[in-house]
Amino acid sequence: QVQLVESGGGLVQVGGSLRLSCAASGGTFSRLTMGWFRQAPGKEREFVAAIGWRGDVTMYADSVKGRFTISRDNAKNTVYLQMDSLRPEDTAVYFCAADRNFVIFRNGERYAYWGQGTQVTVSS
Repeated sequence: QVQLVESGGGLVQVGGSLRLSCAASGGTFSRLTMGWFRQAPGKEREFVAAIGWRGDVTMYADSVKGRFTISRDNAKNTVYLQMDSLRPEDTAVYFCAADRNFVIFRNGERYAYWGQGTQVTVSS
């Protein structure tokens, strides 16, 4: 069983930056596809970014492309989401997800393991 714990959320002003971290345990991290999703109040969960096993393949939602960067450190069993140029519409609970699929997916249903989430609030 894989456990995921997110950290790094908080309150930031428009245009600011935050870096989210997700620490994994209970599995072989280097064999996990990792993803970030978010859910704003009253809205459905949406895909943000995903990264493959070796970190050489990434995928982003159009809404964050060019502003967010996903990365991973397999030695530290951690995946990161660097968020720059934040906007009020980025306000949401951000969730880390993992799966043993080699292929990365946008569909949250393809991820077997989820963290509890961390709140990100962007104030204008």
